[in-house]
Amino acid sequence: MRNSFLLKALVLVVLLAAVLGVIVVAMSGGFGISVVRAGRRPSFFEQFIIAGGAIVWFVLIPMSLITVYLAAEHCLSIRRRKLLPDGIGRSIGGMIRRFGLGQLEAKIAGENDLVSLATARAIAGGRGDWFRMRNLLGESLQDQASKLFRKIEWLNLIGNVSPMVGLFGTVFGMITLFNDIVAAGGDPKMAQLARGISIALVTTFWGLFVAIPALAVHGVFRNRIETLVNDAVTESEILMPEIRRELVRLRQAETQHSVKPILPVRKLSLKSKKTIDEPMPS
Repeated sequence: MRNSFLLKALVLVVLLAAVLGVIVVAMSGGFGISVVRAGRRPSFFEQFIIAGGAIVWFVLIPMSLITVYLAAEHCLSIRRRKLLPDGIGRSIGGMIRRFGLGQLEAKIAGENDLVSLATARAIAGGRGDWFRMRNLLGESLQDQASKLFRKIEWLNLIGNVSPMVGLFGTVFGMITLFNDIVAAGGDPKMAQLARGISIALVTTFWGLFVAIPALAVHGVFRNRIETLVNDAVTESEILMPEIRRELVRLRQAETQHSVKPILPVRKLSLKSKKTIDEPMPS
């Protein structure tokens, strides 16, 4: 857990440094494509970052870096080896046969996979009722699936918002373009219109550049979560017969310990009563 936290913190620091570096370089180069000298073809940085203006620097580029970070983090956390190890149902079933339900919760307390967490919750809240345990097992898997879906929802949010931000930049660029036309008295030169056109086109480019990978990665992880949860349900079905047999065994043991030997006592009391009621010989 600590290593995962340190890795996330390191990635965030690197992304923040990258964003600050982009902003500093862009600010030092000016606020428009006019920094490009005549007769020289603009570089990729000048054409697709500097020319985009503040909307690209402060909104769309950070959104793209956040998308990269979320994709990398989900690749490490949402994977079969971590959420659904091979044979986890048979493994927990073997623990039930060896240790019983009383010790099982302690045995799987440190596990974070879907089936172990659901089983621990079912045992803790089932109170020895098999049907209640079965319902809690299904509810726990649904809750874990919902948490995973909410976790990847940020990618879906970025994928839907970034085109709107790009459209906002397009509108802003067109407004700037018409203002430049008015300022030039209705007969501007192309160089005077370059700033507005660059903002309009570059922000649209970045909006789509961020949205397409974000939505694609969101779809991939959504399908992965659905597959893992369905497989976890299949694995949990292996446990239910084992849990039921263990509950039946515990009830039979309790029944045997609760039986009292009252029949010999009754016979003894009848014999004693008969002995008392018999007449004494003369």
